[in-house]
Amino acid sequence: MDGEPPFEPRFPWLNGDLQTLRDTFRSDALPPDQGQPLPFDVGNGDQLLAKWDAPLSGLEPLGLVLLMHGLGGSSQRGGLRRMGDTLQRAGFAVLRLNMRGAGDGRALARGTYAANSNRDLLPVLRQARSLAAGLPLLGMGISLGGTKLLNALTSSSLERRTAGLDPQAPLLDGLVTISTPVDLESCSRQIELPRNRLYQHWLLKRLVAQTLADPFGVTAAERQALERPLESIRAFDAAITAPRWSYRSVDDYYRQASPLWRLQEPRIRRQLPPCLLIHAEDDPWVPVEPTRSLEAFQDERLQLLVTAKGGHNGFHGRGGCWTDQLTARWFQALLA
Repeated sequence: MDGEPPFEPRFPWLNGDLQTLRDTFRSDALPPDQGQPLPFDVGNGDQLLAKWDAPLSGLEPLGLVLLMHGLGGSSQRGGLRRMGDTLQRAGFAVLRLNMRGAGDGRALARGTYAANSNRDLLPVLRQARSLAAGLPLLGMGISLGGTKLLNALTSSSLERRTAGLDPQAPLLDGLVTISTPVDLESCSRQIELPRNRLYQHWLLKRLVAQTLADPFGVTAAERQALERPLESIRAFDAAITAPRWSYRSVDDYYRQASPLWRLQEPRIRRQLPPCLLIHAEDDPWVPVEPTRSLEAFQDERLQLLVTAKGGHNGFHGRGGCWTDQLTARWFQALLA
């Protein structure tokens, strides 16, 4: 981005894996979580739980930012809280959303989320727009959280009408995504590489525990699939995610829930708000090539920022988390 200093990793987080693991090894000094719990109705008696945080200035917020966690995350995860704290200090109100089955909202909705969760996310966006009360509504997604938001922004008119939305009205006034998969198939192949075996095991452990903790229960077939060792995220998605969200197969799920193909269509790009997609070339989880393929489609609505270093949702630089600060500045400049 013009005028922005390039990202430089700080010692000792010097490569993609160390950048990715930094938040696992070290916690940031954050204030106590004082977010106000807010439930959002998504139909069929289910609710998603969010945490609302006021700007730390005490002044009227510049806007409301909906923060979306990644795979296996929640509104309580340190990285999401740190991003929220940075935005609060920059003058924004923040809404940290737990997707279906995640975090403190586990008991409020049956099942688990998917990369395309429009039937949940579109009703939340409608209610968040009302909560913003005339102020700009912005979105920020970490990893798979960005995928969900991009899928919502590229949703069909029918999906929006079903959720009680005006198809012509903007869902968001701006969006930033960090380390976001835009092509799930290539992401699945990447996480299955032998070098990523420990990463995949860690993610699978979290996903299985989250699914089995469902207070509404799981089916006998699901329990049988979860109680035998799953070898990959793809196997989990084939057994759980794809059938729960009515996809014909895991391949069908990966194809339809990947926003890459829709972002290449001029008609769909015209309905986007200004979007900034940030990705590192040394991301060990999500390959950069699908995001880079969108360079030919950049315009005032779709901007890409690809860095040499940063890992997966890392970007830990000498002055703190570079993407946290960059997101706050980009939103401020957008609204100015």
